[in-house]
Amino acid sequence: MKNFSLSLYAFHLRHTLTELPGEVVTDANLLWENLVKVGESSLTFVGLKDLRSKLICYQNNIYDPKREIGRIPERLIDAQDLDLGSLPTTEGFKINANLQPFLLNDTYAVDLTLVPESPNISIDIPQLQHFKPSSLLPSNIQASLGQTLSIYGEVDPTEDCDTLAKKLAIALVAGTNLNPVRTQQGKLFGSLLFEYQALDPDEPDNPAKQCHILIVINNSQAATATLAAEAYNWLLNLLCSYHKILYIYQLARQRYREARTIYSNLENKIKKFNNLISENQTQLSGLKSLMGEIPTKSFDYTRCLQDLQTHHTAITTNITNYRICLENIQTIDSGNSPQSWQNFINKDCKKWQEQIQTDINYLTPGQELFGQFVDTIRGIVETEQTERDRSLENKIQLLGIGFGGGAIASGVFTTHIDKINLPIVQKHPLYASLLLSVLFTFFFIGIGWLITQCQYHPRDKK
Repeated sequence: MKNFSLSLYAFHLRHTLTELPGEVVTDANLLWENLVKVGESSLTFVGLKDLRSKLICYQNNIYDPKREIGRIPERLIDAQDLDLGSLPTTEGFKINANLQPFLLNDTYAVDLTLVPESPNISIDIPQLQHFKPSSLLPSNIQASLGQTLSIYGEVDPTEDCDTLAKKLAIALVAGTNLNPVRTQQGKLFGSLLFEYQALDPDEPDNPAKQCHILIVINNSQAATATLAAEAYNWLLNLLCSYHKILYIYQLARQRYREARTIYSNLENKIKKFNNLISENQTQLSGLKSLMGEIPTKSFDYTRCLQDLQTHHTAITTNITNYRICLENIQTIDSGNSPQSWQNFINKDCKKWQEQIQTDINYLTPGQELFGQFVDTIRGIVETEQTERDRSLENKIQLLGIGFGGGAIASGVFTTHIDKINLPIVQKHPLYASLLLSVLFTFFFIGIGWLITQCQYHPRDKK
């Protein structure tokens, strides 16, 4: 392949809606730090090692995102791109590198492109390893939204492009557990386009662990390079929207699973609640325990539902952005574009968008159930507590009436005990006084019981 180039397009989340203006996510600078590590370990371009000193979001090699505030250009450097320098190879030619860093709304994006020092140098499969593609894979870059590796090259019309593309995809991920699978094939700017997806078998649904591969082979002397340069900004933003759509959908599925787990927990709580109220004596402590747990779960459930609604809005926005980029690429490409990119919008995105809305519709009734469950438990607890407080009050009243009345009667009896002419009283006045005191106490307790019954259970008026 002549006029060869290998490009990394990586996209990393800078901030979300939860961050205040000027704030960023915890690992916002991870993309830049990992690129510097690549420059220090494998692709030892001088400019890549010193990347921090060139970015406006760094000051004295310390990450300072506030320096980006108010900057209108999307580029995070003061030039069009950064010339990173060159590296020699064992085959006598050098590899040049340039880098373009961007801030696309809430996302850091980078384009790191490697090319032979002369476009006439022919690059074959073994020579691809001089570009050290393994250092550009997700395990090293760790871009949170995902990344695309793109190869462009020009070949003779007789070249078997299908076989060549397959060999290139395999060579890009050689020595890793990534398995490239061809997903689409089409044409872009007059050249053949082969699209691969290399998934991590341990985390196949994690966009940050996937490697999206685009291989563009020009076998017809088409003006692909010129047209691609003209459509550069649209292509970059299209890839950004593509990765954000995958990322958002994965977040939505994760939040849906979390909401389902919380809802399942609610079902278990309802069963526990039914067991408690079906017992002969309601377990007030158990109900209070439930009432303490449910509001927290309800809040978590509401957050999941709220996040799903946010994800639905975000994926809709990025689908619109993707469509706008694709339409502009079609305009530059004389009305053509890869059919697979159009299918992505019409089929995959539509399906994912509808799936998130279905999840929202499915989970929304559960939010109301949480509120009703809390209100029901609270009502029972308040009623049960009132009954118990009333029972305790009655007991205190009965004991008060009994002991008070018994004490008064016993005092009167003791005062006049010498006037009572009964043998047992005269012989054992102390025992008689104690016995009559007890009897008077029980008597007045009985009187108090009758009073409370009349107070709380009056007869119906006729």
